[in-house]
Amino acid sequence: MTIPLRTTSLSKTYHGGIGGKGVQALKNVSLEVHSGEIFGLLGPNGAGKTTLVKSILNIIQQTSGSCELFGLPPSNPKARQKVGYLQENHRFRRNMTGRGLVTLSGRLSGMKDPEIRERGEMLLEKVGMLEWADVKIGKYSKGMAQRVGMAQALIHNPDLLILDEPTDGVDPVGRAEIAKIIRDLKAEGKTALINSHALAEVENICDRVAILNQGSVLTIGNVSDLTAIGLEYSISGSFAETCAQPPAEIATIISFSSKEIVARVANDDAIDSLTDWLRGQGASIRSLTQSSRSLETVFLELVENARTGVGGIRPSADKTQVLPAGEER
Repeated sequence: MTIPLRTTSLSKTYHGGIGGKGVQALKNVSLEVHSGEIFGLLGPNGAGKTTLVKSILNIIQQTSGSCELFGLPPSNPKARQKVGYLQENHRFRRNMTGRGLVTLSGRLSGMKDPEIRERGEMLLEKVGMLEWADVKIGKYSKGMAQRVGMAQALIHNPDLLILDEPTDGVDPVGRAEIAKIIRDLKAEGKTALINSHALAEVENICDRVAILNQGSVLTIGNVSDLTAIGLEYSISGSFAETCAQPPAEIATIISFSSKEIVARVANDDAIDSLTDWLRGQGASIRSLTQSSRSLETVFLELVENARTGVGGIRPSADKTQVLPAGEER
């Protein structure tokens, strides 16, 4: 199956800047967005996220490297026909209605009016804007404009949806509805790339993320892998006092109560040994989960490490490893 999006050593330098040296916005960015996944693009302001999205959509030309949409260069209109896009600072015509915007987007995509009407009604209802469809966009709140923007991005049934801050200005109910729409698209086999500062939402909805800083990729990985805390596990159940002291070669107890144990095991295989030992002590185990921290914590740590030169985290196979300070990212 053709990969929806791939960049290889993508770099972009804007001419000018202090002393005429130019500003390097992207530095050898290589990533892949797989079919049927929700991929998050994260980074502080000025990290290069918008430049990357514009390069993907052929709005700007990269200085070096390459990008492919469904195996084709972004300059090929056939590749872009499969892409839906909602930009962050959209400038929809204020004297146009929401229905008019969706209709215009459908016509620009080569759709026939009967299909536009049928699909447009469905999408406007789905994003909660059918009641306001014939009201001019100039009277919309920012959240309402975001909702109708989602509808116009989806009108031509794209295989890849690129969303730049899709929930910006949207109320909690609207954010939940947009998240559901994105999950439904995934269930249909569609792919989504989300550029967002809402880290909690990204953690909740995305399968994988890339974290950018100063034009470079700090890490790419599964959200669960990036947020996992190594060999630390939380075990709930019913435990006797003897369960507080497992053999040192199996695990170290971090916290203990009669209902929950938090333990750090000696290695990847020791969790089985620990659960076997606990049962041998008469424990009743109900659940076992790997301890984790928030994606926001991981994000802040990586950006701070990059700033101070400590290093970062990069996936290696199915795990992550710490980059030594100064290593090429």
